[in-house]
Amino acid sequence: LKNGVIIAVEEWNARGGLLGQKIEIVWGDDQHDPKQAVAVANKFVNEGVVGVIGHFNSSSSIPASTIYRDGKVIQLTPASTNPLFTERGLWNVFRVCGRDDQQGSVAADFIVRKLKKKKVAVLHDKTTYGQGLADETVKALEQAKIKSVYYGSITQGDKDYRSVLTALRQYDPEILFYGGIYPEAVLLTKQMRELGMKTIFVSGDGVWAKEFPKIAGKAAEGAFITFTPDQTKIKEAQEVIRRHKEKFGAGVGAYTVYSYVAGVLLFEAITATRSTDSVTIADYIKRTKWKTALGPLQFDKKGDVLVSPYVVWEVKDGKFVELQ
Repeated sequence: LKNGVIIAVEEWNARGGLLGQKIEIVWGDDQHDPKQAVAVANKFVNEGVVGVIGHFNSSSSIPASTIYRDGKVIQLTPASTNPLFTERGLWNVFRVCGRDDQQGSVAADFIVRKLKKKKVAVLHDKTTYGQGLADETVKALEQAKIKSVYYGSITQGDKDYRSVLTALRQYDPEILFYGGIYPEAVLLTKQMRELGMKTIFVSGDGVWAKEFPKIAGKAAEGAFITFTPDQTKIKEAQEVIRRHKEKFGAGVGAYTVYSYVAGVLLFEAITATRSTDSVTIADYIKRTKWKTALGPLQFDKKGDVLVSPYVVWEVKDGKFVELQ
């Protein structure tokens, strides 16, 4: 997220900044901790920031958003997918990415229609994001008349999940759907294979990280992950991707282009309204049809994008391959 914002700010400052002033970035690290997220939010409000690009995790974005609302600060998250973020009627929040209810429907549809499996075990990591995605997937499965054979949770940071895997193995699941992020997914897939389980691993965007297949190795092969379409094939994203590689010597992360877009939306709204008033900016963002590095975007009254496609990726030969 940080790299995307850096590119956006450098680009705009090279043009003269905003309203005759250079853009200054104020950094905060919520450490994936809701309490720390509130502390960061209060710090930002006290320092008089105009807008916030973040947070990454839903469990941080949601509590922080009320601080920003009270402090009259715009919040644009590039990556928080839990529906609750935009379902509470806050005027100041926007989500550049999609929602877990959309993502869960795609995962369930893929399991039922493409994989044609009926015995599904579900695990989550107890976080707002992880449990939210798992629950939305369960909901979508139930609409397809599929009831999960096992539903349970793990604790982030633990190193051994064999006991829970042994417990769900007795139900002989064809699919294990996991709501969470990649470090635990690495351990789950490795330990599944060590236990001789041939269960297909399915998860969401929190696992779409190059570290997952790199560290999990053969255990990750054949896993299916829901995420957005390949950004490297989006025509409008090519310049951002090129500049990122030039500056940081690497390809973009899963949500780097999203953070770039969030930053540019904020800057364009300030320029168009010639104002740093948060209410004025929020109103402009909601009523504008945007041309972005992710393609056309438009927001609804809640702050969600009107069209948010999710697709399925498969791990093949240690890499993510988008399925058509």
